[in-house]
Amino acid sequence: MKTPRIVEGLLVVPTGAKIAIVAARFNHFVVDRLVEGAVDAFVRHGGDPANITVIRVPGAWEIPIVASRVAGKKNVSAVVAVGAVIRGSTPHFDHVAGEVSKGVASAALSTGVPISFGVLTTDSIEQAVERAGTKAGNKGWDAMVAAIEMISLGQALDEAGI
Repeated sequence: MKTPRIVEGLLVVPTGAKIAIVAARFNHFVVDRLVEGAVDAFVRHGGDPANITVIRVPGAWEIPIVASRVAGKKNVSAVVAVGAVIRGSTPHFDHVAGEVSKGVASAALSTGVPISFGVLTTDSIEQAVERAGTKAGNKGWDAMVAAIEMISLGQALDEAGI
């Protein structure tokens, strides 16, 4: 019986991989932990921290335009977007969270460069803190691991002629 060909990425940073982390300054007390987690994941998976550029933007709303610009230059292997949008008592959360996720997805699709989504969208500050390195892990770490795998998967697809 024949088996299907499986193409997948590895969780080892490919040689020379360059990453841009686009990080919101708003809610910095949470976002700084996400950046630390992303950098730690890159290093622990074999990457050189000198190959990371951290770009600070005012808030989550500004992440998509900068992620798109950076990815469009094609001089990074992937972009990791990190921020924290925390629900308040107004509809502001709904507008920002939805548009940031759509904007990041659009930037990835239009440039062909992997852009991983590490923007927290939480109901409370406590939930954000939990996802930035306490009870629920670190979503910056998770976003970087996804970026590493996508870089590797892109190389595997090229090698497979797909």
